[in-house]
Amino acid sequence: MAQIVKRAYKYRFYHTPEQAGELGRTFGCVRLVYNKALEERTRAYTLEGRRVSYVESSARLTEWKRSGDYDFLSEVSSVPLQQALRHLQAGFANFFAKRAGYPTFKSCKKSRASTEYTRSAFRWRDGALTLAKMDAPLDIRWSRPLPEGAEPSTVTVSRDAAGRWFVSVLVEETITPLAPVDAAVGVDAGIAALVTLSTGEKVTNPGHERADRRRLAKAQRALARKEKGGSNRRKARLQVARVYARITDRRRDHLHKVTTRLVRENQVIAVEDLAVRNMVKNHSLARAISDASWRELRRMLEYKAQWYGRTLSVAERWFPSSKLCSACGALRDKMPLNVREWVCACGAVHDRDVNAAKNVLAAGLAESRNACGAGVRPQRESSQAGNRR
Repeated sequence: MAQIVKRAYKYRFYHTPEQAGELGRTFGCVRLVYNKALEERTRAYTLEGRRVSYVESSARLTEWKRSGDYDFLSEVSSVPLQQALRHLQAGFANFFAKRAGYPTFKSCKKSRASTEYTRSAFRWRDGALTLAKMDAPLDIRWSRPLPEGAEPSTVTVSRDAAGRWFVSVLVEETITPLAPVDAAVGVDAGIAALVTLSTGEKVTNPGHERADRRRLAKAQRALARKEKGGSNRRKARLQVARVYARITDRRRDHLHKVTTRLVRENQVIAVEDLAVRNMVKNHSLARAISDASWRELRRMLEYKAQWYGRTLSVAERWFPSSKLCSACGALRDKMPLNVREWVCACGAVHDRDVNAAKNVLAAGLAESRNACGAGVRPQRESSQAGNRR
């Protein structure tokens, strides 16, 4: 059954000097309003033990505009400022519901520069987007078309660390599920191979960060030599950011291609519940794990499977997929990372990653059944001795 989802389409655009000035002022005002509202909420919560509502924050914003110190807030569109207060309200709601940490202040150096416009603050006409306080539409590079007849409900303008400007257009889109297929696949995430499938196929990890490591190191050395506060340091920092942007863009593009293919070809996709946050604490593997971006891979699989009528099955975190023989169910005591192939007592020769993918698929498909038909948690046995304990 087709479903209507809210989907964001992101495009790069090129600004005029006037548009850059207006957006720069808006970025600064949004950050100021967010930080002042957060400061007052924190003071009220710490000293008085009370929670400040969005209505109170909005009233305070009106007072700030009328005061002599912050009257410049009236020079930009009021909608982005109100949206900043709404985002802060959502942050506190998530904090009190224990879904997130306490909201933090926005930094002009570390925080991403962005601002959000709702329908009353932009004009959409004949494929041209004009923001409030601007006379000319944005010069957008339409790399892909919006859905036919789609009307933007929210527009987010952002500038990344590399100095590139983007506009994200939120629209409602009708997505039709893909035709059902009989195929199912288990996916084992790795470093040498980005993913290993239960079919035996291995998708190579391009290692985008590793490929650009020399270029990145050169840019970082140049940045370290520049005097702080100087214009040359700003240029060098921009060059480092451009290298990082290139790595990020290529990695995201590859992940989209891999996940889209898995969703199109399989009805059921089984993955492991990896504790990535804990795994990156291993300093020997942290850089390679971050470059593989397993968390983003999982996120893409989740929403694409939901959109297109597929099933994403997640094996529990402590499931011994690598140590379990997919042929007989024997469970080895240990499986060091340097062991890439092993032979079970039953005679089966296993590629470590392919065997793990088969077990992940079995755990996801067979309702607590593994690849050999026994329980997922069989009695512990040694594949070396071949005797059941």
